Formats: sequence, C-alpha cells, structure tokens
Amino acid sequence: MADKDQPPELIESTPAGDTGEPAPPLLKTQAEFFQRAGEKVRSKFPTTPGVYLFQDQQGRVVYIGKAKNLRTRAGSYFLQAAAEETRTTQLVREAYDIDYLDAESEVDALLMEARLIKDIQPRFNRDLRDDKSFPYLQITTHEDFPRVEITREPRSSGVKLYGPFTSVGSLRGALQVLQRIFKFRTCSLDIVDGDERWRWFRPCLLASINQCTAPCNLRISKEDYRNDVRRLRKFLDGNRKSLVKEMQKEMQAAASERKYEQAARLRDEISLLNRIKERGDLEQHEQPEVFYVDPKKGLAGLQKVLGLATLPRTIEGVDIAHLGGQETVASLVQFIDGLPFKPAYRRFRIREVEGIDDYASIREVVARRFRGLQEAHEMFPDILLIDGGKGQLRRGLEAFSALGIEPPTVLSLAKKEELLYVAGREEPLRLSRHSFALRLLQYVRDESHRFAQHYHHLLRHKRTLGDP
Repeated sequence: MADKDQPPELIESTPAGDTGEPAPPLLKTQAEFFQRAGEKVRSKFPTTPGVYLFQDQQGRVVYIGKAKNLRTRAGSYFLQAAAEETRTTQLVREAYDIDYLDAESEVDALLMEARLIKDIQPRFNRDLRDDKSFPYLQITTHEDFPRVEITREPRSSGVKLYGPFTSVGSLRGALQVLQRIFKFRTCSLDIVDGDERWRWFRPCLLASINQCTAPCNLRISKEDYRNDVRRLRKFLDGNRKSLVKEMQKEMQAAASERKYEQAARLRDEISLLNRIKERGDLEQHEQPEVFYVDPKKGLAGLQKVLGLATLPRTIEGVDIAHLGGQETVASLVQFIDGLPFKPAYRRFRIREVEGIDDYASIREVVARRFRGLQEAHEMFPDILLIDGGKGQLRRGLEAFSALGIEPPTVLSLAKKEELLYVAGREEPLRLSRHSFALRLLQYVRDESHRFAQHYHHLLRHKRTLGDP
C-alpha cells in the first residue's frame, strides 16, 4: 500500500513509458473499449476502497470517482445500462483507459477524490454536477475555537477549505467518523476565549457522548482545541502516518511528565486513527443528501409555535413496530440541529408487554430511555416526539410521572390529520402543511418509523431462519 505521506502514483499509468508496459492498443469501436477495460477491471482492480480514473486517448484524466469496492463500482460502467444512461453515456464514449488508486478506507477514498478533483479538474466531474454547487468542508481560521462545517457557499477569506466533494451525504458520514477522533465542534456559536459567561452555557449532546470537547462551556483551552483542529487539518491533507508518529511522541512526552490524562487521550485518538479502516464505513453514518426541510427554519419554527425560551437543538423520536402482536420493538432516533445523528440511534425489544398494546409499549420504552439517561447523568433531549396521538402522549407522560422525572417538551404527532399534541395543552395544534416546523417533525417521525420497521424485519428474519 502506498505511503499516504507521499503523493499518490497511478497503479497503472498511461502513457506506458512511465511503467515500462506497452500502451493500450488503438481502439476501433466503443465495444472494444468496453471489452478491454471491463476485463482489466475484473482481473486487476481490487475489492478494497479507492479512487478510479477514466482517461482519454491522450492520457488526460477526464473523470474521477471514489468507491468502497473498486472492482464492483468501476465495473458498473461497463454494463449496457451505462452506455444508455444520460449522465454517463458521453463519458464512456470518450474514455480510452481506466486506472485506480487504492486507499486505506472509504474515508481516505473520499478525501483523495476531493484532492484529485481540485488538482486535476477533470472535465466530466464538472459536467456531471447538478444545478447546485459541490459541497466543501470549511474550517474557520479567525475564531478562537474554529468550527468545522459543510457548506455549498464557501467563504472567500478566514477559512480553510477542503473539496469539492461529489457527495454531501458521504461527506457528512466522514465528518461524523472524524469527529469521534478529533472532537471538534460543528455548531454555529460565536465562542470567545476568556468570556466567563460561557461557563454557564449548557453544551449539546455531542459533549455528553464524548464527540466534542465543549469549548462552549470552556472545558478545553484555546491552545488545546486549536491543536486538535491542527491535527484534523493534517489528516485531511493526507498526512496520516506522520500525524500518528507525532501524536505518539506527544503521548510518550506526556507520560514521562506524568500527565496521564493527556497521555491516555492521545492513546485513544491514535487507536481510533489506526482503526479508521474498520470504522470508516460511510454507510453507517451517511445522512440523506437532500433535505425537504430547512433544519434551521424548522427549529426556529418549533421554538415559536411551542413558546420555548431557547432554540431546541436535540430532538428524539420514538415509534413502535410489531406484526400481529409478535416481535414488538421500539426505535429511538436522534436529531441534532435539525439533522439525523445516526450514531445515537437506539433499538429496544419490548419486554414487559404481551400482545398488541402500543400505549403500554410507548410507556415502557420512554421509561427505559429516560431512566437510563438519569442514572448516567446524561442530558435529556430538548424535545421528545412520540409517533401517535393523544393516547400515546398520555402514556409517555405517565412514564415520567412514575419515575418522578421532570420531562422535557413532549409531543405526539398523529399521522392522518397531522395534529400536534403538546404536553400541558388540551387542544392539539394544527400547523400549516407547508410550515418548516411541521416538516421537521414529520422528518423525525418518519425516520423513527423507518428505523423501527427495519429492526422488526431483522428480528422476524432471524426467527424465520431459526437464527439465535
């Protein structure tokens, strides 16, 4: 595997003078290209992550793409459907050869693709874009505690940009993987170092699950936080191996100086960096690429219609699924700043309810969830959304009452008329079908329903096959 500290080299490059191999023969028809290139992919491309490159007859790279499985993804271009697909027909007509670069993980492939597209600017990477600009990863440089964010409208100054990326969904997945290691903030707060007012600020859930060092609560110094961001930037620049060596030296120095907490944190970060191949599966974290609701407007709308003192940042949704009263399960999904946060999704097998009783099942899962949060001294979500109507809301509130816990804002959303039931209000709210607040709640509700159904199908499949 190539050293990621060095510029990547093509495994099979064209022209052939660089490798000593003969150049591909001149082709007479597109069918000949399909046959030769397809055979090359099947016989020489690995089944590991990487980047594939289409080249024209002059050896110029005309298209770059990333793949979780190079052989499968690149091979898909040499099917009859690719020649007939509008978005790829011109590419496969003009291509003359195909090569690849391997990568250690899907995250590395994503970053490599972005760097190569920026440097080479292949013609078809521009032609195949839609009417929206490509997404970028943007790191602010003018703030005391730089923020990391995804944007389609990058700033011209005061930021360090990475990209463009071809998939905003994959970029979100990679960002969540990297945030587990470097623990940077992704919020839009304007945090000033030394302002004591921040000591009373309540951090978001990312701090509770150890994915952010909470500079919003001054839990980390400006110097230490900026050093974490510097490490992130070094990784994004493709210098993983030298970064690991640097961190190992820092860990040893911290241990020799008896700074054991700092040494332990560096040890854990090094371990995560070395395991990113295992945890770099973007499908585990990828979020939907196109949102039918503006998250910020949805949250602002909820604050207004619910009369909340502050903007809600975390929403959890609960739903129940069963088949004829068997294999009853519950799902819990979590949204942060209006977007799904899949690492925090939870599944529950209903244990205390027999037969079909959605009300009792709702009460059980709410009790188990919030009892666990209370015992672990973790933060409650700002809003709990239950899929259902007034009855489901009442049973959810009964769980809090039985535990003696002060509930957060608890809502239920009925499907047919989309009536919003709010704890403490006798009559439901009827929001405009076009309101951002309703669309956001529908998004949470539908995601919890999807996740519950998926879990139920898994259990039913195991039972059918006789799996343990």
